[in-house]
Order: sequence, then C-alpha cells, then structure tokens
Amino acid sequence: MRPRRGPDPDSVWAQRLRQLEQRLRYQVLAGRSTNEVLQLYAAHGQQQKLQRSSVVTQLHRAVKIKAFDLEQSLQEVTERYEKEKQRRRALHNSLVELRGNIRVHCRIRPLLPFDDASGHLISQDRQRTFSEKVAYAADDETVLVKCSRPGHASINKIFQFERVYNDSESQDAVFADVAPLLTSLLDGYNVCIMAYGQTGSGKTYTMLGPQLEGNCAFSIEDESELGIIPRATQELFRLISEKPPGSYWVEVSVVEVYNNEIFDLLAKDSYGKGFGVRRDVVTTREGKSDVPLLTQETVENASEFLHLVNKGLQLRVRHPTLVHAHSSRSHLVVTLTITTVVFGDNFGISWEDEQTSQRLNKDVSCTFPQKMRDNKSTSSSGTSSPVQLEATEKMKQVKTRLQLVDLAGSECVGMSGVTGAALRETSFINRSLSALADVLGAIAEQRSHVPYRNSKLTHLLQDSVGGDAKLLVMLCISPGQKYLTESMQSLGFGTRARQVQRGQVKKKTFSVPSKAK
Repeated sequence: MRPRRGPDPDSVWAQRLRQLEQRLRYQVLAGRSTNEVLQLYAAHGQQQKLQRSSVVTQLHRAVKIKAFDLEQSLQEVTERYEKEKQRRRALHNSLVELRGNIRVHCRIRPLLPFDDASGHLISQDRQRTFSEKVAYAADDETVLVKCSRPGHASINKIFQFERVYNDSESQDAVFADVAPLLTSLLDGYNVCIMAYGQTGSGKTYTMLGPQLEGNCAFSIEDESELGIIPRATQELFRLISEKPPGSYWVEVSVVEVYNNEIFDLLAKDSYGKGFGVRRDVVTTREGKSDVPLLTQETVENASEFLHLVNKGLQLRVRHPTLVHAHSSRSHLVVTLTITTVVFGDNFGISWEDEQTSQRLNKDVSCTFPQKMRDNKSTSSSGTSSPVQLEATEKMKQVKTRLQLVDLAGSECVGMSGVTGAALRETSFINRSLSALADVLGAIAEQRSHVPYRNSKLTHLLQDSVGGDAKLLVMLCISPGQKYLTESMQSLGFGTRARQVQRGQVKKKTFSVPSKAK
C-alpha cells in the first residue's frame, strides 16, 4: 500500500491567493474602490494580529505563573530533601556510634600533569587511554568507577561511603565534615583520622597541605590550602579557648614508622638539635599500646604546634619515584594528648567554681603537667594545708588523644620503578598496609586473636583501630585509568573498613591524682 502524501505547499498558497482575489472582486462589484478594499483588509488583518498578540501575552503570563509555582514547589521539595538527608545522615552517624563502625570518607583528586604515561615505553594510543578519567563522584556519597578491558564491554562499579568529595571540592569542604569529631575530644573520647591511598593520590596534601620545595615541611602562607592536621589543631585550641583557663593542656608527639621501625622525630641530641631516635612500642598491663621515652612537647597554641610538626617533618624520609617526585617513604603519626582537669564529676568548671578554681590553681598548679609533678608545696608544719587537700580531692583529670595519621602510599613496583633501598622501603610499606587490612579483617570477623603485633604500625595504632577511638579513614584515590588497579584496591579497603563493627566507643573515665602528703 502506497503511503499518503501531504498537500503540496505551493498549491495551498495558490488556493489562498485565488480566494483573496475573489473576495476583492466582490468588494469592488459592491461599489467600493480598490483602495478602500485594501484599507479594509489591512484593518481586519491588524485586528487579527492584535487578537493573536493578546492571546500570546495571556499564554506567556500563564506560563510564567506556572513556572514560578513550579520553582516554588521545587525549592520546597529540595529543602525537604536536604532536611531528610541531614536527618538520615544524623541517624546513620548515631548507628555508626552504636556499632562502633569506622567512618570512611573518599576524596578524588583532579587529574594532574604527571598522570600521563611518561616514563613507560608504550604506544601513544595506550598513553591517551592511561590519561582518561575513570573514577567519578556520582554524588556526595557515591563513587562511580568505569572498569574496562580491551575487547570487553565497560562495567560500572559503585562504592558507597559516608562522604565523597569530587575533584573540585576544597580543603574547607573536607575539614567541615571532620570538625565535629574534634568536639568529642573535649567530651572524653579518643579520635583518630588517617589518610589511606596509593602513592601520589593526595594523602599528604589532604592531611597537611601543599609541601615546600626541597623538604617535607608544609606551607602555612595560604590558609585556604591548609590540610586536616593544621586545621584540626587550630579548631582544637579555639574550642579550648572557650573553656575556663587552666582546665586543659595539650602535649604533642611526632613519630614515623619507617621500614617497620618507630622513630621519634621530636627527640634532640645533647646540642639541642633534632634527630630521629629509634623507639619501641610495648603493650601495657591494661592492654594499651605505649611508646616508652617518647618525646612529648607541651604546646599552648596552634603556632607552637605547627612549628614543632614542621621541625619533625624535616626528618621524614622521602624518595622520588616514577609515580610521585616527593613520595613519603614512612607512615607519619602526629598525636595530641589533651589532659582535662575537672573539679567535681563534670567536664569543665562551672561559673560558680571558676573563681575558686583560679584561687586553687596557685596551690595545685594544674596548668601544665610538669608543674603538677613538681609542685609538692607543704605548710610550715610539714603537712598539706586543708585547702590543698580539698583541692586534690575535688580535682580529677582525664586524658584523650587525637591521632592524625598520614600513611605511606601503597605501590606497584612495576609502575613506581623503584630499585635498591627504595624497593626495600616499598616492601615494608606494602607489608604494613597489608597488616592493617588483616587487623581490620580479624576485627570484622570477631576472631579471638587480632594480629596487632604483625607490624609496628598496627601495634602503634592498636588502641585507635581496635575500638578505643572514633576512627575516620580518609580514602584518597587517583581518577586516571593508569591507576585503576590501585584505586580499586583502596576502594575495596574502604568498603571492608566500613563494615567493621567494634562496639560502642567508650568515654574516658577520670583518674584522681594521688593526694599530697
């Protein structure tokens, strides 16, 4: 059956012209001049045009009203969605607290110039493939990875985490989700934040910020580029400044785990010059990990802390590889120990007790730990005064710890191109990260034995990983096809860590200093 054809446009217009010509003839035969007829039709056409314009205006107004209503509805729905999302996130965080799960955030760094395949003898087509982006932030909780092999169809893999940052999100956005954990420190909880990922994935930038050329120290000139460690310290001292004076003090230690050995980066020689001293990690009678003789420096503000950390970073071991020109060859662990002094059973000092505490501080000297150890003033009769005894009985203290960990990056030896001593470093790095995964696996499976002592790194982090701290793992991944295998390994580690249930983290209890005699 032949398809029907539509009317010819030319024939339609010809028919309309004939109709118009016939109407003009009727008007002329009726006694009107040609000019009158033309004016009459012009006025009629203008009237129809005005009518059409009026209809269009009314339709346009109706469409604008409808669009405004839809925008209002969309805004209301969006606001409800954001509120529900925040409520769901709050409920999820409460569930995480109860189960003792490990919070896992993921940050995808942008593509960088060294993401091409320079240094590898491969074809230009293969080099372009290596530079392609395959890891994306689908939303603020989902990572999408496009997995493809030659001759096979592409497969999309999805990973869910508490928070996902795309390649354009700033250091401010990352820290905004970390800051609430710091309040827990002053509420009596230990906190640990560690960055995990492949070499060159942005761990050190996320934890410290941009590094200075020629050494491992980080720049503090541009505050917007500062990482989690300096920002966390600034926030911590801001929170402390809101508390009564003398109720808190902060001590800091900086160690690195290099080739499965622990080095104290704040230790000094007889001339006062800093150098890394080897330390050991032991397990106390209470089952906690401890580093005897570890240097603990008291700091009173964020500037003192940043100065100490930068001094320690000068000694951190690093070595260039084909993947990263400033690759860190050790795990960095910065620990802040916060001692809270309390009068009574509650944290802090009430307004009524503030004047009393300031008066008692002269006798008790609880501002700094060395003062507390050294001050053993007695009355002229050789016994403690009633004021001192009452102050000591009322005064309690609790220690909480903030551990900030910049793990060394996992490496593929074939891609990094390391040899000799650097190859040995890579072996120790990968083994310690494997030991960390084994520990998490043992906790997840609730085994009777958890192999903390298989590595100095896991032994050092035993308390934080084992459930004595609120733990946040910051996964850092590279988006390029070149690093697909390493990125998938990191995402798999984060997925397994997220499933670990350690039981509810316990609040630290007060210890009462020994009474003066």
